[in-house]
Amino acid sequence: MQRVTTSKESPATRRTVLCGAALAALGLTAAACGGSDSDDAESPDKPVDLGEAKAVPVGGAKLYPEQKLLVSQPEKGDFKGFSAVCTHQGSLLGEVDGEVAVCPLHGSRFHVDTGKVAHGPATKALPSVPVKVRDGKLVAGPEN
Repeated sequence: MQRVTTSKESPATRRTVLCGAALAALGLTAAACGGSDSDDAESPDKPVDLGEAKAVPVGGAKLYPEQKLLVSQPEKGDFKGFSAVCTHQGSLLGEVDGEVAVCPLHGSRFHVDTGKVAHGPATKALPSVPVKVRDGKLVAGPEN
């Protein structure tokens, strides 16, 4: 059987096609895993009730996934609030492990008392969110 081509270039071989596909896949994978250090973290634009202040342990922290917030209490009565959105690629933090909050997507870890990066790939700290105690309940976001 004779091949008919419309140009003087030789047709692509199976090897050429497979190599091209492999290189394209590598490029997409690298783009997907590349750090963007997302600035998309949202802070509440109105006060958000988080419930009882005693739910946040002294020396520890609690994630509020629905509100996308992380609240810690480094010392009794001293509450610190942060966005719970990872600054690497915008994933929601998954758990608090001792003194760090962990992103399940690529393993970034953030100090719960400062929001600073404890372990990358993230390079930016979690944005801080004001937290107050009113009548024994935590309220995050701007004050009225």
